[in-house]
Amino acid sequence: MTPPSLLVLYGSQTGTAQDTAERIGRQAKRRWLKVRVEALDNYNVANLISESLVVFVCATTGQGDPPDNMKKFWRFLFRKSLPAGSLCRLDCAVLGLGDSSYPKFNFIAKKLQKRLEQLGASTLLPLGLADDQHDLGPDGVIDPWLRAFWDRVLALYPPPAGLDPLSDDELLPPRFVFHFLDDVTENLTIQSEVMDPEQLRSSSQTHPFMARVVSNQRVTHASHFQDVRLIEFDISRSNIEYSAGDVVMIQPNNCSENVEEVCQMMRLDPRQQFILRPAEGETVPARLPQPCTLAYLLESFLDISCVPRRSFFELLYCFATNELEKEKLMEFCSAEGQEELYAYCNRPRRTAVEVLADFPHTTADLTVDYLLDLFPEIQPRSFSIASSLLAHPNRIHILLAVVQYKTKLQKPRKGLCSTWLASLDPTQGAVHAPLWVKKGTLKFPSAHDSAVIMVGPGTGVAPFRSALYERIAQGKTGNVLFFGCRSSSMDFYCQREWEEMERARQLNLFTAFSRDQEDKIYVQHRVKEQAVLLWDLITNSNGHFYIAGNAKDMPAAVSDALKEAFQSEGGMSASQAEDMFNAMDRTGRFQSETWA
Repeated sequence: MTPPSLLVLYGSQTGTAQDTAERIGRQAKRRWLKVRVEALDNYNVANLISESLVVFVCATTGQGDPPDNMKKFWRFLFRKSLPAGSLCRLDCAVLGLGDSSYPKFNFIAKKLQKRLEQLGASTLLPLGLADDQHDLGPDGVIDPWLRAFWDRVLALYPPPAGLDPLSDDELLPPRFVFHFLDDVTENLTIQSEVMDPEQLRSSSQTHPFMARVVSNQRVTHASHFQDVRLIEFDISRSNIEYSAGDVVMIQPNNCSENVEEVCQMMRLDPRQQFILRPAEGETVPARLPQPCTLAYLLESFLDISCVPRRSFFELLYCFATNELEKEKLMEFCSAEGQEELYAYCNRPRRTAVEVLADFPHTTADLTVDYLLDLFPEIQPRSFSIASSLLAHPNRIHILLAVVQYKTKLQKPRKGLCSTWLASLDPTQGAVHAPLWVKKGTLKFPSAHDSAVIMVGPGTGVAPFRSALYERIAQGKTGNVLFFGCRSSSMDFYCQREWEEMERARQLNLFTAFSRDQEDKIYVQHRVKEQAVLLWDLITNSNGHFYIAGNAKDMPAAVSDALKEAFQSEGGMSASQAEDMFNAMDRTGRFQSETWA
C-alpha cells in the first residue's frame, strides 16, 4: 500500500504546540512519509473531507479557549450544517497540550476529538493529554503517545520494502537556505527603511504598531525585592481601539549581549544581509523582512534566550562530531535521558545561548542555514491593559512585574520581555515597542445599574484599573475592588488613584497586606468579611464578580469565600451555593483571568 500524505495541523499560542507539530513532521520524513505541517487557520478547512491521515496538535488558552491561530478553523468545524459523515474518510489523532493546574485542562483537545468523531472521523489512538505539570514536562506524555502513533500508522501503511527509517543522527535538509547578498552597505539602507517605526502603523502580529514609550515608572519601593513598572505607550495615529478587559500583545527583543555571543560562537557577521529561500512546502515568515540582516534575525525574530525544547538537542546531535558532546546529546535525545535533560535544562531554566556554550565543538560546526530549525520564533507576550481610552486618550498602560529569580546557575534568570521593557528608558531618547491589541476574556456589564466586584491582588489589578477608569468616565457606580499585596509601604500599586476614587465615592476599596501584621491576611479573607455587602450587590444590583491574578491558590480560595457568603447571607446549603456560583459562571456574572 502506498503511504498516505500526512498532514500535521497545529493550534499554538506560545509556540509549544507548533514545536511539537514540527517534531512530528521531522519524524514523518525519517519514516519516508510525505508530510505538511501547517497552522490550523492557514489551512483551507474545506479540504479536510479529502484528507486521509491528519494529526491535530492543539493547546488550550485562557479559560478553555482555542489559540488565536485556530479560531477560524474552530468556528467552521462546529457549524451545525456540517453533515454527520463528512469526515468518514479521515484517519486522525489528536494530541492536546495543557496545564492541569487550570480547571479546563486540555479542554480544546477533548472537544476537538469529540467533534471529529461526530463528523465520522476514525481516531487511530486515544486522545493524548500532555501536561506541563508532569514531572518530565509535556514530553512525559508526548513521547509514549508518539511511539503508539507511529506503531499504528506503520501497521496501517507499511513503508516500501527495503526502506528503513532514517537514523536520528542523519541530518534532514534545512527548512530555509540563506542566500547572502554581496553589498552589505547598499542593503543596510533597505533594512533601515523596512524597520522605520513611522511606516509600521497597522496593528497585527505581522505588522505591529511601533508605539513610543512615554513613561516607565517603578511602582514598588526602591528597597522592595520585586520591581513592578507602570509603563505608558503612545498609540496616537494607530487607529487602535480597546475596551476594559482587552489585552495588548508586545513583541520583545533579545539583549545585545546574547546576540553578540551567538555571533561569536557560530562565527557570524551580524551586518550580513540575506534573503531566505524556502524548501518545498515552506513559506518565509511574514514578520521577517526580505532582505534581512543577521543582527535583526537574532535580535528581533529568533528566541535565542528561551529554555530550549528537545528538538533543539535533536538538531545539535546531528552536527556533533566530538565524542563527549555527541554522547551527552544522544542521552538528552533518548526517551531514557529525559529526566537527565529536564534536570540539566528545564529545572535550572538554562537558556539556548548557555547550552550552545556548553557544547562548543558542536556549536562551531553548526551551519547558518539551520538557524530557523534550531531556534523558535520569539513569541509575543500578552498584558492586560491597565488604562481606559476614555480617561487616557491615545495611550495604553500596562502593569509589568520584571521577572528575575535565582536557580542553581550562577547568573540570575531573567524574563525576556519584562527585562527588555524595563530597559526602555524614554528619558534617554525616543524608544518604541511593537504592539497590537486583541479582545480579552473579561467582559464588563454595559448596564449602568450593574455592580462590579473585582478581586485583583498584585498585577492582577491591571484590568480592573482599566475597568474602573472606564466605568467612572461613564458615570457607573457600584464599583468594589479587593486589592492585595505584601505591604502597604512596599507594593501598594496605584495607591493614590484608588484613594482619590474612594474620596470621590466612586469606589469601595478593601485591601489585604499579607506581611504588615503577624497573621497573613489575603484577599479571600477580606471577601469573607464583606459577605453582607457582596450578597446585597449580587442579589439586588445584578452584581458581576471578577478575579484576576496568579492561578495557584488565590482563585479557588476567593471562589470558596464567595460561596460561603451565599451560605451565610442567603441561607443556602453548600450544594445550593455551588449551583448559584455555577449559574453566575454560565451567564458571565462570574469571570476569572488567571495565569500560572
